[in-house]
Amino acid sequence: MDADAGCDGGLARGPGQPAAAAGGPISHTIFRLARTHRMLAGRLLREVGLHPGQELLMMHLWETGPLRQCDLAEVFDTDSARMTRTVQRLERAGYVRRVSDPGDGRVTLVESTPAGLSLRDQVEQVWSRLEERTAGQMTAAERAAALASLRHLEDNLLAATTGHQDPPEA
Repeated sequence: MDADAGCDGGLARGPGQPAAAAGGPISHTIFRLARTHRMLAGRLLREVGLHPGQELLMMHLWETGPLRQCDLAEVFDTDSARMTRTVQRLERAGYVRRVSDPGDGRVTLVESTPAGLSLRDQVEQVWSRLEERTAGQMTAAERAAALASLRHLEDNLLAATTGHQDPPEA
């Protein structure tokens, strides 16, 4: 039996993968890919004055309009303290503001400011550059196959975290 075959279904260890991760070559590669992708995204986003993750919040506000901070925390599956810090940073930068809900004065909404709205084109360009650097010279078919595989992996993980995992095959 090949030294790299075994629990990983015969997949060879990838570069930089420690032997202790041999039982999870896909998981190890996802971890490394995500870290590298976030690093590049951070570099590109700094050019427009944002940190990774902040652009996602801005994208959501651009699509939905003003939202309660607790709703944003739910959308991004984070706790209220972390969302508060993110909103405060964006507020200090002038990209969002908190306003009273006209329908319920006890509720505060987070909305994009005109400065935040002006970031949209730049963020879209950053995401296009990130996509091109990520996919590189992949053909359209390779990109579609990679996207389908990534979505399948995401579905697997979501099913595992919600407890709706299919029973193992016999």
